[in-house]
Amino acid sequence: MRALLLTATSARRVVARARARCCYWRSSSSSTSSSTSSSTSSTSSSTGAGAGGSSGDSSERVLRVLGQEYARDNMSNVTPAVVQRMDADLLSQPSHPLAILLRHIEEYFQQDQFRHFGRCIFSSHRNMKPVVTPQQNFDSLLIPQDHPSRSPSDNYYLNKDFMLRAHTSAHQSELISSGLNAFICSGDVYRRDEIDRSHYPVFHQTEGVRLFSIDEVNKMTGSSVFAQHASRSPEHQESHTITTAQAVGRDLRTTLSGLVEHLFGPVEQRWVDCYFPFTHPSWELEILFEGEWLEVLGCGVMEQEILDAAGADNKVGWAFGLGLERLAMVLFGIPDIRLFWSKDPRFLSQFKHDAPLASIKFKPFSKYPPCNKDISFWIDDDAFSDNSFTDVVRSVAGDLAEHVALIDSFTHPKTGRRSRTFRIVYRSMDRTVTNEEINEIQEQLRKTVAHELHVELR
Repeated sequence: MRALLLTATSARRVVARARARCCYWRSSSSSTSSSTSSSTSSTSSSTGAGAGGSSGDSSERVLRVLGQEYARDNMSNVTPAVVQRMDADLLSQPSHPLAILLRHIEEYFQQDQFRHFGRCIFSSHRNMKPVVTPQQNFDSLLIPQDHPSRSPSDNYYLNKDFMLRAHTSAHQSELISSGLNAFICSGDVYRRDEIDRSHYPVFHQTEGVRLFSIDEVNKMTGSSVFAQHASRSPEHQESHTITTAQAVGRDLRTTLSGLVEHLFGPVEQRWVDCYFPFTHPSWELEILFEGEWLEVLGCGVMEQEILDAAGADNKVGWAFGLGLERLAMVLFGIPDIRLFWSKDPRFLSQFKHDAPLASIKFKPFSKYPPCNKDISFWIDDDAFSDNSFTDVVRSVAGDLAEHVALIDSFTHPKTGRRSRTFRIVYRSMDRTVTNEEINEIQEQLRKTVAHELHVELR
């Protein structure tokens, strides 16, 4: 019976996670270093506070991020461990694998086909502030108020008015409102998530947008751009003619197919229909890589309502988004997302900013044994979430935590109390950890979990 309950619980978690993520371009989601940052710091030593998170010290009323102070409230759940990552600026380090990949993406959009009268039509933006409002992160992209992706269990909130962006799409409306018609926006994004080799609370995305004027679309289609009294269909929005949607979608697919070939070389591709709140129709682009179909990016024709609100009501456009870690892990053969934060010269020396992309392949420099530990506890607080637990693990164990898995879950038939058992895989990427060292970390984790998450250890 317990196994059946675990299966049902796991299924519900998978469905909820899928619903939450359908509002984002697909990325490697995103522990943390014990070193403190000179330009970003938290005034609290707790692991966070607020709804869906761990409860911080109520005496610490202010959170300091990137030189700004934010008053805590019941939504605050940003951990000091995440704040410490905010000034890493990996994309500005020329020989970092993420920076190398981004440079090749930006170079593609500087090619002759994207130049008008000798000038590149795409501008590149890497320095947009990662602190945004929920309006920027959700409302501006038509994400419903009741959508599960807004939950504090999936996002890092500074308070009810500010949060760390969960995707670079949060800057779409801002950049369009400034008058830009074509741009690439890249940066670090933040999501609360599980702990494994492909997820990290801080990761990086690249967003691309291109808009077309009525005259440009007329030249592409020879017909009207906007529809009158039309209904939405799988092929187009209610405000677009089907020829407009087809023309914009065709330009999008041609552009992104070219980007994939620029990065991977000649490769078999396929387009899969999907759903995003901010584009319609929408697709995911997959490639056949080493015998398996791999999802590379999400994209679609931008919802006209977004453009209208941004002052571009006389234009139509497309947008795409991709996760840099996701692609870099595939292109370079990097097996663990934690390596992107490594300062080990055995890792960093393998990447040269001027090397051809196809020549860069990661060579594992060591393999250290894992150390597994389990933790079990009773849950009485309805606000508990698995992501709250993984945040505590990251805060206590840092990057020694390689994987966290829920291995048992059940509800007591008489008391109705819920129980969780997690298995934590500890492993260093650059040394052998001792059982004594991990025992100390595990004991600190048990104390912190009990205190911060208000659970009863078993």
